[in-house]
Amino acid sequence: MKLGVQLRTSGAEASPESIGAFAEEAERIGLASVWSFERLMDPVDGAVPIGGGDPVPLPEGYGSVYDPIETLAYVAARTSTITLGTSVLDALLHSPVVLARRLATVDRLSGGRLLAGIGVGWMVAEFESTGVPTTQRGARMEDHITAMRAVWGPDPVEHDGRFYRVGPPSRMGPKPVGPDGVALLAGSMLPPAIERAARLGVGLNPIMMTWEILEGSITLFRETAEKAGHDAQSLPVVVRVNGPVTPSPLDERQPLTGSVEQVRDDLEHARAAGADHVLWAMDTDPDEQLAMMAALQRSV
Repeated sequence: MKLGVQLRTSGAEASPESIGAFAEEAERIGLASVWSFERLMDPVDGAVPIGGGDPVPLPEGYGSVYDPIETLAYVAARTSTITLGTSVLDALLHSPVVLARRLATVDRLSGGRLLAGIGVGWMVAEFESTGVPTTQRGARMEDHITAMRAVWGPDPVEHDGRFYRVGPPSRMGPKPVGPDGVALLAGSMLPPAIERAARLGVGLNPIMMTWEILEGSITLFRETAEKAGHDAQSLPVVVRVNGPVTPSPLDERQPLTGSVEQVRDDLEHARAAGADHVLWAMDTDPDEQLAMMAALQRSV
């Protein structure tokens, strides 16, 4: 089981030196990956979800979030072996041509270490501020991925899709290190989105909620991928845990949180469910995060 941790890229305490030092230490202690995330804005009156509902207050520090791609380019220069991931980029807020080239550049700069988790986004304000429609997001995402893969494919590049066009036929580089383009993960939780990721041969990056939800999601993902003709077992499943590994056991806890011993036992459950990589996004002191992750890494 591969273990990863989210970089502290938000809030007033985030800095180039703290981000770089955290990534270097994560690599030194043997973690498999470090991760960035995307948040464009923190509305002062709360974030309104697409589809309506009451405004949602965002976590403290989300008013200042380092860009995930530029952050990983910086981290690539500070490390040599650790996987660099996004969990997640809101792909629809970006042109597929521009995003594909930016991701390919980081993949090249890092020697092929990029694992790009992408999602459709959920905040009305971010879509309005970037001039992107909130409608038909699932269909847009499918066309977006197809367009990016075209950019990563052989020259001359051309794509004429339902929502995006790349043309006229052009030479476009750099190309990613691997022959299949940048490795992608879908930050998907709902069944239609999981099925779409599986049909496209994209990995899965679900959030840990309950064991029942996780097991059902991975089963649906693997079965749909097989039906689509993909080697389902080769597609990565990276589970995101929004919670901590703690110095002491927790009586009431979410799966994959708590003490090293509690989490170690949960990792066996996650492995049996079909996950092969787990990342933690912990709102705790960075030094404590790394100490707990080092202890967990030694125990598995």
